[in-house]
Amino acid sequence: MEISVNDEAKLTLHGLQQYYVKLEENSKNKQLASLLDDLEFNQVIIFVNSPQRAQVLQQLLQDCNFPAIATYGKLKIEERIEKYTAFKNFAARILVSTDMYGRGVDFEKVNVVINYDMPAASSQHHSCPADSYLHRVGRSGRFGTKGLAITFVATENDSETLAEIQSRFEVQISELPEEIDPSSYTCS
Repeated sequence: MEISVNDEAKLTLHGLQQYYVKLEENSKNKQLASLLDDLEFNQVIIFVNSPQRAQVLQQLLQDCNFPAIATYGKLKIEERIEKYTAFKNFAARILVSTDMYGRGVDFEKVNVVINYDMPAASSQHHSCPADSYLHRVGRSGRFGTKGLAITFVATENDSETLAEIQSRFEVQISELPEEIDPSSYTCS
């Protein structure tokens, strides 16, 4: 059997709406809390770029009464399995993660992905930011369901990465509107 892949193929993540929010770094927490209050989600994965940020953001969310768990590569394997199982079994609805869960893990109930940090170049996975973005947002809208991906754009580098993503995958990512119809990213 031979499988050919056209390098010029366009990115199509059926059922996934993609938006960005332009903001300052120090406004991310307020924006995140607002989104978690306003969005209707089954489960949400919030991606950050370091274990330290995952820990801090998990604590901040818990302090704001958002029951979040965090996972990242520096955890002991037993802790990672425990957190994976809790999220997979819907015991937790908010997961803060590094790119460790950006690929290769399927959580059927995730309908919202938030890129708290824009993906950065990763020497660990030999992937460029655009590839990391694709894998991250692909955690939502899986198995023919609907999903929503929101990316925070806080720096000039973030803006450049967003432009690269749109160009490379021939996709238009719009600014987050004031309101989003929940039926467009949730299954009834």
